[in-house]
Amino acid sequence: MSGIPGAPSRRTLLIGAAALAAGGARAAPATLRDATGRDLPVPAAVARVFPAGPPAAILLYTLAPDLLLGWPRALRPDERALLLPEIAARPEIGRLTGRGNTANLESVLALAPDLILDAGSTSETYLSLARRVEAQTGVPYALLDGALARTPETYRVLGRLLRREAAGEDRAAAAQQILDRVATRVATVPAERRPRVYAALGPRGLQTGRGGAINVESLDLVGARNVAGEASGGLATVSVEQVLAWDPDAIVATDARFAAGLRGDPAWASLRAVREDRVHLAPHLPFGWLESPPSVNRLLGLLWLGHCLYPNLFPEDLAAETRAFHARFYGRPIDAAEAARILAGQG
Repeated sequence: MSGIPGAPSRRTLLIGAAALAAGGARAAPATLRDATGRDLPVPAAVARVFPAGPPAAILLYTLAPDLLLGWPRALRPDERALLLPEIAARPEIGRLTGRGNTANLESVLALAPDLILDAGSTSETYLSLARRVEAQTGVPYALLDGALARTPETYRVLGRLLRREAAGEDRAAAAQQILDRVATRVATVPAERRPRVYAALGPRGLQTGRGGAINVESLDLVGARNVAGEASGGLATVSVEQVLAWDPDAIVATDARFAAGLRGDPAWASLRAVREDRVHLAPHLPFGWLESPPSVNRLLGLLWLGHCLYPNLFPEDLAAETRAFHARFYGRPIDAAEAARILAGQG
C-alpha cells in the first residue's frame, strides 16, 4: 500500500484513531443521513476516501476521482487504459466488504482516510459492519444505497457528503435521464411480449442472479423476465439442465470465451436463444456493463441491454452514447475506435 503521498506514519495514525474512538469526535459542522438512516458527521474537508469495495470505488471515481485513495483490487491494463492515468495508477488497497475481503483495519488506518465509503446493499449485515468499523477506527463510514434505480439519489447524497454538490447534481441528472429514457420506452411493451432472459454470469455461464439480486437489477429495469427470478435470493449456481428447462428467449453473458463457444457446445447448442442467435455478450470495460461490480457502470449497460432486447425501441448510436458517458462519468474522452472495441466486448 505504498505510493500514496501525504500519508502520515502508521504510529501517528493509530494513536489518533484510538483517541477518537475513546470518546473524541471529528469536527462535525454538519450531519447527513445515509441510506441506512444513520446521521453521519460531515467532515469539514474530505481529501482522502477509502472505498470499502469495488462498487464504492467506481461511484467515488465518477464523482470525485481525486479523493480515491486506491483500488480494492489492482486494475488490469485494459481497464487502466480507459481511465484518468493518474487515478488509474493508484495502488491496490484491499476491500472491507464482499467476497474475499482483504483489508484489515490497521491497513485502513495507515492510509489516514477522512471517510470510508461503501455502496451497495443496506441490509443489517452491511450496517453492522459499518457500525463496527466506525467504532473501531473513529473514521466516519457512509453506507449508500447501491440500487441502480436509486443512483440519482445516491449521487446527491455523496455530493453533499463530499461538499461537491454541483458534481453530484450533474451525475444525478444524467443518471435520471438514462433511467427515465429506459423506463418510458419499456413501458410500451406488453407484459406478454417481454423476453425471458437468462443472465449467464462467470466463465462457465452457470452462475446467475435470483429475484432481487443486485447483479441482475438491469434485467428488471429493462422489463426482461429473469428466468431465475421466480425464487428470491442473491447469486446462485445452476445446472445446464436447469437452463435447458428454462429455454430462455435470450442469454446475456459476461464471459467472452463462454459466449463464443456456445454454438459448438452440445450441452448448450439446443437452446432456442443459441439457435436463433440471441446470445449477447455484455461489454466489460472499464467495468462490467451488467454487473461485476454492480455499480454506476451499469447505467450505460441499461441502454446497451435495451438495444439488444428491443432494437426498434433503442435505435440510438451506442458508440456515441459510450463516448458521452465516458467523458462525463470517467473524465476520460475516448475515440471512435475505442468505443467500437468496448462495444465488441474486446479488451
